[in-house]
Amino acid sequence: MSKTTRATQALVRAGIAFTTHAYEYDPSAERIGMQAAEALGETPDRVLKTLMAEVDGKPVCVIVPSDCEVSMKKLAATFKGKSARMMKPSDAERLTGYHVGGISPLGQRKQVPTAIEAMALAHASVYVNGGQRGLQVRLSPHDICKALNAVAAPLVS
Repeated sequence: MSKTTRATQALVRAGIAFTTHAYEYDPSAERIGMQAAEALGETPDRVLKTLMAEVDGKPVCVIVPSDCEVSMKKLAATFKGKSARMMKPSDAERLTGYHVGGISPLGQRKQVPTAIEAMALAHASVYVNGGQRGLQVRLSPHDICKALNAVAAPLVS
């Protein structure tokens, strides 16, 4: 497995400190983020999942703890929209250039507005997908906000 991806390259270009962590990806896992947390021996609130959604038909990226569900009402409000819905997996892959299970908020083909769950900022470091299945990057949640110009907001139910 290569530990150099568009996501890690984006972090290097931005001058952001990070470490990479490979784990055994289980394609049959019911909840990919939870499986990653377990494989890494980390608590689910530190292993964040990247979800692609649409607010009023426009794409957005959402980063939340792997054990949480996104509140569509809160997501829409965060981006000053009326409604939100999850993006179809095929659309998410086409937009980001990553495969489902390996979608990183970093290094996507097209940068879209991004929101991170505000609770994640309480941690010194968190994990996000590194741009391929079975690869996570650990970094400061504040650096995620800086790299993506992400807004921190309450996003979970």
